[in-house]
Amino acid sequence: MSYLVDHWSMDPFLFLVIGLVIWHEAGLARQAKRARPERTRQRRRRSFAFYGGLVMLLLAVQSPLDYWSDRYFYVHMLQHLLLMFAAPTLVVAGAPWQPMLDALPRRVGHGVTRGTLRGGWAAPLRGVAGFLLRPWVAVTLFSVVMVVWHLPGPFEAGATNQLVHIWLMHGSFFLAGVLFWLQFIPSPPFRRRMPLVSQALALVATNVVMWVLAMSMSLFTQSSWYAVYGHVPGVTLPPFADQQIGAAILWVCGDFWAIPALIAVVRQIVAQDGSMAAALERMLARGSAVSGWQKAASPRAAGPGWAGARRPPLSRPGPQGAAIPPQPPGET
Repeated sequence: MSYLVDHWSMDPFLFLVIGLVIWHEAGLARQAKRARPERTRQRRRRSFAFYGGLVMLLLAVQSPLDYWSDRYFYVHMLQHLLLMFAAPTLVVAGAPWQPMLDALPRRVGHGVTRGTLRGGWAAPLRGVAGFLLRPWVAVTLFSVVMVVWHLPGPFEAGATNQLVHIWLMHGSFFLAGVLFWLQFIPSPPFRRRMPLVSQALALVATNVVMWVLAMSMSLFTQSSWYAVYGHVPGVTLPPFADQQIGAAILWVCGDFWAIPALIAVVRQIVAQDGSMAAALERMLARGSAVSGWQKAASPRAAGPGWAGARRPPLSRPGPQGAAIPPQPPGET
């Protein structure tokens, strides 16, 4: 029992979380004054997901998980999964962006929105954000962050330097997780731009990366990758066995999030195509991955303003070079 009760830390991050909750509640209260009751109830339900994500963050960095992660690799892996999967999915599902913006004083909120969306000073910020929110950039970044931080060199750097561990490792885990799950979970005002077939392929590809990483740490090696766990006082679990348990946790717990998300995406594809056979044929069709890239970058994916838009017909030359305007359908 002492493993769960002892070693809770009083980190300043707790006060940041409390501040975010108060800020978010202020925005919800302001929105409720001018919204319909059903809309207010919907935002309240979303807020529970957001607060659950904050709780996951607190568990990752202030609970005994953080203490025992310095002694056992498999506990460290649990911490990483909270930061990349549990916390980001709940935060994205909670969609806290608009309530927190509305919590600002009216003039300040309008000024921040106008400056961020149109101001010249924010042009580099908009460029970086737009690049990171591109569907396949976010998906690739998620896998790259996961793999790079579990390589021996970067992992040792994070384990021996608290600034690297907290701000770079943990920060990149959470940021990559948020960018990744924004491609799959509705989170107003963000719009998902990745086509459904591409979403399914992205989830499968990401899961394969996790499998390969887990097998590399457990089946394709005969020794521990991380020297930092080789001489921890009081720990009797062999470092390689510890690493194998951590790899199994990555394999199983990663599937815990990826498989339900994949099922949800496939159900949407089936609803569009009318049958499972048609959905599988669409997913396995030759060149589906390429078409997903093209659709994600096409103007149609930019929003409903492009949906159904057609290029106006060109005028055709008439006698003596005069242009005859295009005729409405059915007229000659």
